[in-house]
Amino acid sequence: MDAPLSTIGRAPAAADEIRHLKPRVDPSTLLHRQLLDGHFWTKIPAYREVDEATFLDHAWQAKNSITNPTKLLAAVQDLVPQSFYDDVVAGFARAPMSIRVSPYLLSLIDWADPYNDPLRRQFVPVASRLLPDHPKLTLDSLHEQADAPVPGLTHRYPDKALFLTLDTCPVYCRFCTRSYAVGVDTGEVEKVSLKATEDRWLRAFQYIRERPEIEDIVVSGGDSYQLKARQISLIGNTLLEMPNVRRIRFATKGPAVMPMKLITDVEWVDALTSVVERGRKLHKEVVLHTHFNHPNEITAITKRALDGIFERGIIVRNQSVLQRGVNDTIETMQLLVKRLGHCQVHPYYVYVHDLVKGVEDLRTTLQTALDIEKAVRGTTAGFHTPTFVVDAPGGGGKRVAHSFEHYDRDSGISVFSAPSVKPGFFLYFDPVDTLAPEIQERWQSGEQQQKMIDDAVSAAQRALVDSSRASSVR
Repeated sequence: MDAPLSTIGRAPAAADEIRHLKPRVDPSTLLHRQLLDGHFWTKIPAYREVDEATFLDHAWQAKNSITNPTKLLAAVQDLVPQSFYDDVVAGFARAPMSIRVSPYLLSLIDWADPYNDPLRRQFVPVASRLLPDHPKLTLDSLHEQADAPVPGLTHRYPDKALFLTLDTCPVYCRFCTRSYAVGVDTGEVEKVSLKATEDRWLRAFQYIRERPEIEDIVVSGGDSYQLKARQISLIGNTLLEMPNVRRIRFATKGPAVMPMKLITDVEWVDALTSVVERGRKLHKEVVLHTHFNHPNEITAITKRALDGIFERGIIVRNQSVLQRGVNDTIETMQLLVKRLGHCQVHPYYVYVHDLVKGVEDLRTTLQTALDIEKAVRGTTAGFHTPTFVVDAPGGGGKRVAHSFEHYDRDSGISVFSAPSVKPGFFLYFDPVDTLAPEIQERWQSGEQQQKMIDDAVSAAQRALVDSSRASSVR
């Protein structure tokens, strides 16, 4: 007989006491629920008199973003010594990416220990920590331009296309894969132009219409946060009207670096909501993909912003980049995953850091990803557990990190195949400075580099043959 409804939710009688098989958890240890709150930005000298309404104004954030060392010094003032400021000036001069840091993000950096702060490492370069680029690095390592039938549209996977709508972002990441195009020219890189022009978009729309196999569009850039509300509506509705398009993802780092836009830019959020709701009526999925890398990027402001998106029925997924000194420990990644879940954001991917110019100090080994994924899996629900992937250099696409055909931990060379994407092998390289001294020396010789690569590819070929033989025997 079912219990009366009036008794449901009451504590059980003593005789029916619940038996706890696991030790009780102290609520104070649930760190993923403890989000930074209050007027934390007032610790920055330039923002001491900034009230909450001003700080939450996305237009104020954009207008007051840091774009050069002089503005950085004006903001942090005596929080850093002159030696650190000089290091930043030299770092800016050698950076392949433009620099842009929002006041919100600047306020989250621990300026008492800036060299080791995980957010500073991602956005503010210092010359003293830079390492030489890997010998096999190329500017567009993922071959996005080679796979672009029209400018700014990469068609690599059979049913998916990446639509780079513009070349600006609310904040510029040092480690950006698209440093070949995003931001303004620097002393290191002359950018490919991907301006937000409707003429260029029309060519992309025409191509998508003419390819009935394309069902999935990622609207990125740059950053879709930078699109005007009318542009969100134009792009979203144009794609929804194509019979072949079934899924649209608006990609933005915005919630991680300027979450207040989701609170105060009502026009933009309404435009996105309208596209999502129209898609739902057409039985098409429109979602938001974002990019948090460290639990310190998630504050009470973030939670408020994402709660508003959740109330509107918009699905949010996250893609992180595994970075040395940022999130390359088990504890940090576990906390990030749990904190994302607390904000109703689905951890989707963790990328092993791409081969990007000027940020070798941020890359990890593939083994680091394998070890962390093993420890993260099982700490929360499966659909809130990210897949660790390598975006294979050369255009092989995203490969599950442990799906390599061969991985030589000594030389740091891993070999992947992507039979559904492109023929051949795709090689990823661990940072040279993480390898044994004698191997580092071999990487200084072009002849020795090629021999290590040839050996790794040969081993991958043998592994594939062995696997094929084993399958045929079964």
